[in-house]
Amino acid sequence: MHSRSGSSPLRRRVAAAGLGLAVAATSATFVAQAPAAHALSPVDVTIVGINDFHGRLLAGRDAGGAAKLATAVDSVRAEYGEENTIFAAAGDLIGASTFESFIQQDKPTLDVLNAAGLDVSAVGNHEFDKGYDDLVDRVMAPFDAETNPRGGAEWTYIGANVKMKDSGEDALEPTYVQTIGEGDSAVEVGFIGAVTEHLPELVSPTGIADLEVTDIVEAVNTEADALEADGVDLIVMLVHEGAPTTDCAAIGALADDTDFGSIVQDVDSSVDAIISGHTHLAYDCLIAPADAPLKPRPVVSAGQYGLNINRLTFTVDADGQVEPSLKVGDGSEIINVGRTTDPFAEDPEVKAIVEAAQEVADELGAEPLGEIAGPFTRAKRADGTTENRGGESTAGHLVAEAQRWAADAQIGFINPGGLRADIVGLAEGGYPATLTYKQAADMQNFANTLVKMTLTGEQLEELLEQQWQPAGSSRPFLHLGASDGFEWTYDPTAAAGEHITGMWLDGEAIDPETSYSVVANSFLAGGGDNFSVFAEGADPRDTGQVDLESMVAYMAEFGTGTAVPVDYAQDSLGVVLPEGAPATYAPGDEVSLELSSLVLAPSAGLATLADEEVVVRIGDKRLGAFAVDPTVSENPDDETGTATVTGIVPAYHGSPAGLVVKGRTTGTEIVVPLAFEAQPAMAEITTKRNPKGPLKAGKKKLKVTVTVKVDGEPASGKVVLSGAGVEKTVKLDKKGKAVTRVGPFDDKGVQVITVSYGDASDTLRFKVR
Repeated sequence: MHSRSGSSPLRRRVAAAGLGLAVAATSATFVAQAPAAHALSPVDVTIVGINDFHGRLLAGRDAGGAAKLATAVDSVRAEYGEENTIFAAAGDLIGASTFESFIQQDKPTLDVLNAAGLDVSAVGNHEFDKGYDDLVDRVMAPFDAETNPRGGAEWTYIGANVKMKDSGEDALEPTYVQTIGEGDSAVEVGFIGAVTEHLPELVSPTGIADLEVTDIVEAVNTEADALEADGVDLIVMLVHEGAPTTDCAAIGALADDTDFGSIVQDVDSSVDAIISGHTHLAYDCLIAPADAPLKPRPVVSAGQYGLNINRLTFTVDADGQVEPSLKVGDGSEIINVGRTTDPFAEDPEVKAIVEAAQEVADELGAEPLGEIAGPFTRAKRADGTTENRGGESTAGHLVAEAQRWAADAQIGFINPGGLRADIVGLAEGGYPATLTYKQAADMQNFANTLVKMTLTGEQLEELLEQQWQPAGSSRPFLHLGASDGFEWTYDPTAAAGEHITGMWLDGEAIDPETSYSVVANSFLAGGGDNFSVFAEGADPRDTGQVDLESMVAYMAEFGTGTAVPVDYAQDSLGVVLPEGAPATYAPGDEVSLELSSLVLAPSAGLATLADEEVVVRIGDKRLGAFAVDPTVSENPDDETGTATVTGIVPAYHGSPAGLVVKGRTTGTEIVVPLAFEAQPAMAEITTKRNPKGPLKAGKKKLKVTVTVKVDGEPASGKVVLSGAGVEKTVKLDKKGKAVTRVGPFDDKGVQVITVSYGDASDTLRFKVR
């Protein structure tokens, strides 16, 4: 193995068997071709790929388990030849790990991947979670029981687009070359690594202050030219950037001004395959680059957490003929590590490492923190298991509220990428269930501190707009988790910068000029995930409190003696008005709108509350109840749960703040800020008299009791009595009631007294004889 080799005098071109721009690569054979004058025997090369392992040592619903992963890789080696197989990765092997690995700084993950024989990996953004120095001086440095007990990755980390800011020199090895075979039959396989260009937004800025992340395509093409000039036979790109979908046709149609579209289209065709990651999706495609439209190449990803591996097999043939692979049906495929039919056995060596890590974790993580009333889960896609960072979640509600409480702020926020696991508790007997330190740490394992700052209402609106990520981002929308009482409405169809239509805190509209105290983790506070408004907050103060510590304290306060309830109410509501909708509404007008984001997408196998219908009111008047469609959105957004609202605006009084949408089951109650024309406040006046029968002229007074309500509430002010010789003003008490006596009356016959309150009035008729 070496970093770059020049042993082969010619670059032998690689072509994929089959044509087409974007087709599923389920049974294709990839054949390298070279001039016939340089004849060699065909050599098979098989590459096993993984990505986004994130220290998932144990098997689970979305994780294959490290011991089975090692066996799955060995099964490919056994079938295709150990000497012809290379084990490669596309980054995020460590960082955001579960407790078993996290509590020992990911040393168990380094050990299991060493044991599994990982050869090379691109760096991912999470490799930089603790900074560049930690990556180089601990993770990549040799293990030493005294000086480096938590390090020792034996594979090579590569990153062609990671440079030193001052000098422009490579901060990491850009490439890795491994030789397959010997002598005249030797084939050199070159790997080029690259990390997402959004790295500065995804990690603490201080940890990579000396680094510059350059253009992926430019860096990879430069290295590809160099490898080709060196005569490397097969070139594979390992990139920690990924597709926003698993649809191969859609991936192939991505515009080249998008993050992943630029990679699949503009990376030079001398790169024979692209193994990708970052978006945690599994796909296996053939997509042609722009410079070779008749030469599709594999573009693959294994999803996340070691649940799958990618297998790519190439035949490198120097005489220019398309030779079949040694195995029928060779090409590329996704192999499910966690399969239940014909399951993989657990590798004994890796299993022992995992068990040792689990023993440490069990001891350190068994401490109970408190009780939870139900599962707190992240947003999921339609399959119920794949994370959707564009969706609102009960986990986001919990963490944001815990951090708001811990920092004594008005509003708390959490980025969806900061939530790394669901919290389901130890619920063997159902709920309530015990939450342990380990489970809380699995959800928040970055050790970010809480930073408190001040943002104006105008900045809060800008902040919410930044949930719509920059054009071309692999994750186009990131939903901020918000603390109790902070709500907003938005138009999902609006132009960039114009989505947010209303914001409220504890029922009061957010004032653009007013300042609000806000808390976020140190990653967000530095402008992470493109939420740059946080970095502009006034009077920022790092509390020094780690995010996990805030959860521990919150559970001690609210989860001891009682269970912390799950908040299923939506904080955000999508509202789309029809074209030509009026600027203001009045009684008798037709109102129509489309609602979305009414349902939290459920996790597979876990119950969640959802509203079957929402009730819509204008003031205290009911517009109607409207059915909710709970179909989970296929897109990584927050649009799950839709309803069509239409009706005639009922009579109302005063100026309603908007149209109120309420879900009876979840507790969702959000104001849609429609403008309603002010209507006179009409009072309901009730008058009673005593005695009820006729009065004797000139003898008896009449007792009059007046009750006034406005919009159903007790009125204040005065009522005026006039007529039958009476002219009197009486003040209403706190109950909206006035009691007075009038008379006696000299004139006989039917008498009428009018009781007035503003424009409203009632009449009192009685007989004098």
